[in-house]
Amino acid sequence: MQTIVRMIRPAACLLAMLISTGAPADVRLPRLLSDGVILQRDAPTRLWGWADEGETVTVYLGSEVVGEANAHDGRWQLRLPPQAAGGPHRLRFEGNNSVALDDVWFGDVWIAAGQSNMELPIRRVRERYADEIATADLPLVRQFKVPKDYDFKRPREDIVGAGWVASTPESVLDFSAVAWFFARSIHARYGVPIGIVNSSYGGSPAEGWLSEEALEDWPHYLEVARRFQEAGYLDGLQADDRAAAEAWHAALDGADEGLRAGAGCAAPGFDDSQWPAMQVPGYWADTALGAVHGAVWFRRAIELPAVAQGEPARLELGRIVDADTAWVNGIPVGQTTYQYPPRRYEVPAGLLRAGTNTVAVRIVNFEGRGGFTPDKPYRLTSGALTVDLRGDWRYRLGAAAEPMPEPKFKDWRQPLGFYNAMLAPLQHTTIKGVIWYQGESNVDRAAEYRALFPAMIRAWRRQWGQGDFPFLFVQLANFLEPREEPAESQWAETREAQAMALGEPHTGMAVTIDVGEWNDIHPENKRVVGERLALAARKVGYGEQDLVYSGPVLKSVAAENGKLVLAFDHIGSGLEARGGPPEEFAVAGADGAWSRAQAQIRGERVIVWSESVPHPVRVRYAWADNPAGANLYNREGLPAVPFQAGSAGVT
Repeated sequence: MQTIVRMIRPAACLLAMLISTGAPADVRLPRLLSDGVILQRDAPTRLWGWADEGETVTVYLGSEVVGEANAHDGRWQLRLPPQAAGGPHRLRFEGNNSVALDDVWFGDVWIAAGQSNMELPIRRVRERYADEIATADLPLVRQFKVPKDYDFKRPREDIVGAGWVASTPESVLDFSAVAWFFARSIHARYGVPIGIVNSSYGGSPAEGWLSEEALEDWPHYLEVARRFQEAGYLDGLQADDRAAAEAWHAALDGADEGLRAGAGCAAPGFDDSQWPAMQVPGYWADTALGAVHGAVWFRRAIELPAVAQGEPARLELGRIVDADTAWVNGIPVGQTTYQYPPRRYEVPAGLLRAGTNTVAVRIVNFEGRGGFTPDKPYRLTSGALTVDLRGDWRYRLGAAAEPMPEPKFKDWRQPLGFYNAMLAPLQHTTIKGVIWYQGESNVDRAAEYRALFPAMIRAWRRQWGQGDFPFLFVQLANFLEPREEPAESQWAETREAQAMALGEPHTGMAVTIDVGEWNDIHPENKRVVGERLALAARKVGYGEQDLVYSGPVLKSVAAENGKLVLAFDHIGSGLEARGGPPEEFAVAGADGAWSRAQAQIRGERVIVWSESVPHPVRVRYAWADNPAGANLYNREGLPAVPFQAGSAGVT
């Protein structure tokens, strides 16, 4: 929080000033400049804010004057002389009033941006990282979480309701998991304070982070953005969406017999003996019920020993498509309104009993296949007791419905808005660089992303005015069910588009095709992602010369005796295939038909061939939504970058 002390002036002087110039405006700082701030070290660091026209703002670092600026058009800005890493310092801003910031440190400031995989907090993966959370007392690793918002009308000057938070076992739960693991690695390596400015919005496309000026090169997106600027247009869409959703839910709830009479189908004494059984996890489209939308009830009776009597517990229901409410012994214990979060519901003490207990779940499906996602945990745990909830559940249709109407306004899918609300207010601050995890929302436009993504990088650098600062990004993880035969893939095309952005100066990419989950677009292994970004930062941002920071990258392809010979950069101390011969290769001849290929490592080369393609001219590696068998690495443990290429070179 800012400490504000008003300077006392003689009444006569104050009256004269009020008469001649009007009431003075207080020196005011942006939220990014608040107690606990980390400022960029070893660079002329920008400070800025607001004050009365012509007002002189003097800045003190401790007792030393380090800058002075006059306000123009109500704004002032100056640059601090470069400061070495360290602190804590006190910054004081003197004008018509005095504003002081305490616990100020100089270190490295990184913008962490993108969509949900960057936004995802450690809270969502706390079971996986219990040890890391317990040791997260890192006072010089800090996060400034930009509140999620959008604005189509104009770039905002400031952010509301945010502040700097130091990493502790409690506060770290709200840190971006990827950004925290990144920051922890960099802090451990260099011993300097690390400030993460987390500006991320789940589902956001790249065009959502482009300014109106930058969107001039993308007129179809600019047209959409300007439509939202029309008076009443957005309000009308949102009102229509609210009315449609409320009507849909009201009709469904009104028709659902399971909600009637007390606890209804959730009541522990409810007779479900005539209900059919369904295997959980699974989808009811695969049962006699078929691909119906609406509400479906599930019940499961479990027997608990006396040791569970009255004890607290946790109910884990994997991931559910789409929304659910869960009850234990007729008492609601949790609710989730959309499909992506893991269902981890706390069962309060006093609710469980020895003997028969009942778990009931009402699932509301909006579209697609409703049910319980496979390969997720389904269990009840209480102390040392674990009850497996997989297997037969009784189920019954509560009420059928047409798919929920598609919303007219999807906040997470629009251009411009995130730039205006969440990025523009940050671009006065001096930074070390950017880490970026995004692309899922552009998968259906991979060809466009080839130009859109590097254009965004260039636009950000231009707007920040710091030259080609390091821009490090995550290549999309493996996702969806693996396929036996080679096929076209939008996810592979998007990964290729991302890799093409490495043509921009001072960029680096973390490959993650080995840490995804087929059934979850939000894989839990965020530690590897953050640490691979940190490796790229050590090379691109910190200049470590002999560091192996990337997995093998295809350099050339040559045809030789009916086989293709692949050469690579970034092989480190050598190539290796984990768990057997290299897999996930495919080749095609002049007819363009792809076939699975065999591969063999020979020294610093990989030889690829297929008996069904006597004269291969093209090769692909890990070219799939989920290349689950991809196993080519360097010996430093970094996976090869997916590719497609012809024998004349890389395409």
